Amino acid sequence: MINITNETDYQPNVNLLETIASKLSDRDIELIFTDNDTIRELNRQFRHIDKPTDVLSFPLEYVPHTPMGEIVISVEYARNKASEYHNSLDDEIALLFIHGLLHLLGMDHETDDGQMRKKEEELIRHFGLPSSLVSRTEDGE
Repeated sequence: MINITNETDYQPNVNLLETIASKLSDRDIELIFTDNDTIRELNRQFRHIDKPTDVLSFPLEYVPHTPMGEIVISVEYARNKASEYHNSLDDEIALLFIHGLLHLLGMDHETDDGQMRKKEEELIRHFGLPSSLVSRTEDGE
């Protein structure tokens, strides 16, 4: 189950997000929708990068009956990327959710040999989502 904290006016497609989550895990997930200022502060605090980003993941150590972790998505950032890549905002959020969820599951595109990208591509095809996430991350975005 996804526990959503929404600090924005965005109304998420909860059914799509729950479907994606259930394909990958049966553990609870905390999902936070926020703005660029908040995610910029989190990015600065935890990654020492002082700029907004699209999605951050915070895995939690496994303890029975606790969430897998938190995914934080900047709706403001996602809205801009959706416009840039001609995606719907729901599709853009789903792409970011997949990316964040794979990080919660222990995958890391910065250190693996392409396994996370391959899994993202597989999930994007499975859910009929636009492939813009894969192409732009390959370009170093």
